Amino acid sequence: MSNKQFEKLLEPGKIGPVKTRNRMIKTGAGTFMWNEDELHMNENIKAYYESLARGGVGLLIVESPTIDYPLGARWHQRYRIDDDKYIQGLSELTQVIHKHHCPTFMQMNHDGPWQRALLGLTPFYEGQPIASSAITMKSENDFHNEMPRVLTIPEIEVIIDKFASAAVRAEKAGFQGVDINAASSHLLHNFLSPFWNRRQDAYGGSPENRARFVVNIIKEIKKRLGQDFPVSVCINGIEIGQIVGIANDKCLTAEDSRKIARLLQEAGADALHIRSHWLGYHVAAYLTDVLFYPEPPVPLKSFPKEYNASHRGAGANINLAAGIKEMVSIPVMVVGRLDPILGEQILREGKADFIAMTRRLQADPDLPNKVAAGRLEDIAPCTACENCLGSQRCRINAFMGKPYNTIEKADKKKKVVVIGGGPAGMEAARVAALRGHDVTLFDKANKLGGLLPVATIVKGTELEDLPAMTRYLERQITNLGVKINLGKEATLSVIEELKPDAVILATGGIPAVPQIPGIDRRNVVSGGELHRRLKTYLKFLEPATLRWLTNFYLPVGKRVVIIGGDIQGCELGEFLTWRGRKVTIVDKSETIGKGMVDVLQQYLFRWFRKKGVTMISGVKEYVEITDKGLTIIDKDGEKQAIAADTIIPALPLLPDTGLYESLKGKVPEVYAIGDCKEPLLIADAISAGMQVARGI
Repeated sequence: MSNKQFEKLLEPGKIGPVKTRNRMIKTGAGTFMWNEDELHMNENIKAYYESLARGGVGLLIVESPTIDYPLGARWHQRYRIDDDKYIQGLSELTQVIHKHHCPTFMQMNHDGPWQRALLGLTPFYEGQPIASSAITMKSENDFHNEMPRVLTIPEIEVIIDKFASAAVRAEKAGFQGVDINAASSHLLHNFLSPFWNRRQDAYGGSPENRARFVVNIIKEIKKRLGQDFPVSVCINGIEIGQIVGIANDKCLTAEDSRKIARLLQEAGADALHIRSHWLGYHVAAYLTDVLFYPEPPVPLKSFPKEYNASHRGAGANINLAAGIKEMVSIPVMVVGRLDPILGEQILREGKADFIAMTRRLQADPDLPNKVAAGRLEDIAPCTACENCLGSQRCRINAFMGKPYNTIEKADKKKKVVVIGGGPAGMEAARVAALRGHDVTLFDKANKLGGLLPVATIVKGTELEDLPAMTRYLERQITNLGVKINLGKEATLSVIEELKPDAVILATGGIPAVPQIPGIDRRNVVSGGELHRRLKTYLKFLEPATLRWLTNFYLPVGKRVVIIGGDIQGCELGEFLTWRGRKVTIVDKSETIGKGMVDVLQQYLFRWFRKKGVTMISGVKEYVEITDKGLTIIDKDGEKQAIAADTIIPALPLLPDTGLYESLKGKVPEVYAIGDCKEPLLIADAISAGMQVARGI
């Protein structure tokens, strides 16, 4: 690989004796695609890791199997490695990775104090969680809501043996090294942290004692596998407690981490992987951009000085990594919403030796190869939607979670017409063109993107960069020679004149109008009318500009009732709350927030409560809309009048099947995808576009 702009990023590196292809590392983040039969790898996870290996990443760290079976007894989405019989399954995975000459490590972890029974979710395991000390922390956004059982020294020694035994099995399975996860709030960090670890024995008190658990694991692995078998360790560069009212100096400080880093190096660690952790905000601790959604949980001015908050999570751990790098001679990896440009800068400034990523590589496994080729504009963007968080899929990369990872040329070239320039239509056109078909795309709008520009006005780009998705897809279909017809409606006569072999309909859905007395009143702003207005403005203004202008004028009153509590209504509620409106969200469903990623929903609802947003679920009947607001029958059967100046229905779209029905039988193949077939999410639209086009 060579590219002067990314000279440092593309430079080979070494971790112990293992040579990496470049300085980009895929971290061991979980995908939960393991087989439930536990003895073999399923095709989905093999296809996922093969795509990453083929894409040119320098080192691929495979997510952690369960080293201690009781922790996985009721959580079947994780592979086991507590017995030799599981080696064969993991070797199937390393063979796929090594086929593309990619080095790979296996991460090892023990969840320890985690328990989620009190969160209303399935517990990780039967019985009490285990920890260094009997310390718990009540938080709606974390896993430490149950008092743990304190580990005895003999039990600690058993777990050390389990880590070392897992490393031996990993080596037999073909891994060239292991990565010990002593970060987040897992068991090993629980011992490293002075907040969690209050022990008075050989495993508590001083930094040396608190690090003894991890140190002994490293030493035992080296004893069994030799000094030339690499061991990297993932640690928190800082632990921050202020969100939940715990003083930061009572937690693992940056100074503590630097001392521990030296101890781990002396024990034989070959590399360190630096993250950070916020007590009570588990997911936002490792998805650093999520910490800023919808706004930071504490004022920015109160953030620890070592935590880089200047770019809303991007590069959050740079300073922590740089501080540790000053203390050790072994390589230091850093993670935290990094991209190639920021990664190159970090390497040039000497703040780290390797750049670790996951979400960007999931969005485009070929990112390293494209960086080397100078094709940055062809990298599929990660829009930080967090759909990958345990859902086994990616919004822009529809291959994730599928048993295949390539697009093959079609046996016969066909004339394919795609109607609709939203994400489903553009992805269908892209894949059909890659298969060698002659593709023509129509959209009656004058710009591509479908409803993505409208969604950008509501969502903004601080967390989800939807315009990047539109730019990427437009560039791909343009370069592939797709004939794009904008501002032209593909009527039945137009289609018949083209005589296509296949038509893919991605025309979008129809706004749903609830049947409520008074729905036609002037104080009701319908979704369809709102979309039409915004699309008119978008002919002349960019979404970001139009979003900025809404801070000064919106055609809604001060008190707004949103009918519909799915993702559409919740995101509209956030948008209006930021603009000073008093918002009430009502829905007949018992659950508000359908379609949202769980953690984003939790953070948004926490913010809603802080801002005084009212959420009413389980509505039995919408009685009437009047000039004064909306009258409902609530879940208790009581009539309730909600005062409002403006009522906005924000219900999921309805399918638009008209054109599909008229085309059936008139062209050899006709397919409906996206909202015109089944209105769901952007990830569903992209996936449908890929799968349909891949089969033509």
